[in-house]
Amino acid sequence: MGWLFCRIVVFFLLVLQFNIFTEARLVGLNYGLLGNNLPPPSKVVALLKSRNITRIRLFAPNHTVLRALEGSGIEVILGTLNEDLKNISSDVTYALSWITSNVEPYSDTINFRCISAGNEVIPGDLADFVLPAMKNLHTALAASNLINIPVSTSVPTSVLGTSYPPSKGEFAENVNSIMTSITAFLAAKKSPLLVNVYPYFAYISNPNDIPLFYALFNSTEVVVQDGKLGYKNLFDAITDAVYSALEKAGGSLGTPKRPGKSIETYVFAIFNENLKPPGTEQNFGLYYPNMTQVYHLNFSQ
Repeated sequence: MGWLFCRIVVFFLLVLQFNIFTEARLVGLNYGLLGNNLPPPSKVVALLKSRNITRIRLFAPNHTVLRALEGSGIEVILGTLNEDLKNISSDVTYALSWITSNVEPYSDTINFRCISAGNEVIPGDLADFVLPAMKNLHTALAASNLINIPVSTSVPTSVLGTSYPPSKGEFAENVNSIMTSITAFLAAKKSPLLVNVYPYFAYISNPNDIPLFYALFNSTEVVVQDGKLGYKNLFDAITDAVYSALEKAGGSLGTPKRPGKSIETYVFAIFNENLKPPGTEQNFGLYYPNMTQVYHLNFSQ
């Protein structure tokens, strides 16, 4: 594919407590809404602006939230519901209706960084609908004169069959054909691949082999040596495994480990959400629903 390539936009799960300094222009938050005690979107937008947070991800259209975001200067990654993928993929008029209902009315007042066709449906029963849905959404955006908004999908790291060491990263055999086709589409459009990178889940699934300080960005020494490249944290290793898989699928330019290059990242999530499945998943927020902090992140420039 020559010089065409995919970059990665990462959705990052932060659970264990530590302080992290971020580059405000490249770090945003996932705005989940699975709670019955969350503050109104107008207050959430005010909170985000007060913390210099300029990017968010919405998993699906919510017009109350979108109206609150109008004119705020906060950029948005907007997802489709997974259950809409089949209709979007099979009917371009349905895709056009989705765009004219959920994107076009806000296109003058909100900067949409990307439209995501579903979330974590590869691998799965809906996987075959993803690429046709992406193509129809792209066509619909073009018909609405919004061709500048890229289309992608959000994948879990389970699309990888091999992830260690990072240079050996490659897509799993059961999704390789799908991911190769999606990679080609993204590379042709110079659009990003959205990836959910969750060091927490990697750690708790294998605490005997993954040191806690490696998962928490606390190591000052190289933990994993991969050829000439050394890894001090699990986040970088997982992300580079995805880049390696993209290289093998024909969509990434050169070695993915580029010193000094930042990755656009969205921390999961703004709030603890009490309607998520009971247990750990209810407690991924940086804030309690009353908008007091659970974890401190410094979003200063």
